[in-house]
Amino acid sequence: MDSILLKGLNDIDKAASKILSSIGENRIICFYGEMGAGKTTLIREICKKLGVTDVVTSPTFALVNEYTDENGTPVYHFDFYRIKQIDEVFDFGYEEYFYNPNAICLIEWPELVEPILPSEGVVDIYLKVNQDSSRVIEIVNKTEQ
Repeated sequence: MDSILLKGLNDIDKAASKILSSIGENRIICFYGEMGAGKTTLIREICKKLGVTDVVTSPTFALVNEYTDENGTPVYHFDFYRIKQIDEVFDFGYEEYFYNPNAICLIEWPELVEPILPSEGVVDIYLKVNQDSSRVIEIVNKTEQ
């Protein structure tokens, strides 16, 4: 497990780089953290590092936003905060996203869909807010455990 101290927004560039260097060949990146912890902001910076030129916003109502990185690789950004039942995820064909070996999936609120996440190729990112508003980011690469 790697850990990063994010003292402020000026550090987010380094944090995104560290995350990308830590994921290896894994394609599913799950972001855990309370509301306002910075999940979308961190994903925005990761997408920037990947060469995504689209405007990156949280797909809170659409469930998924689709981007393309500088190499033409699909980048799927999910936000499952508003789902009430896992059937909602079945309805939009999650398998085509989660099991696409040529895509990257960035998932906010993955705890709501854990039963259907792949068993391999997943990295968990935990964002914890400290009392001084700094963040600790923990990177758990499940394939290395």
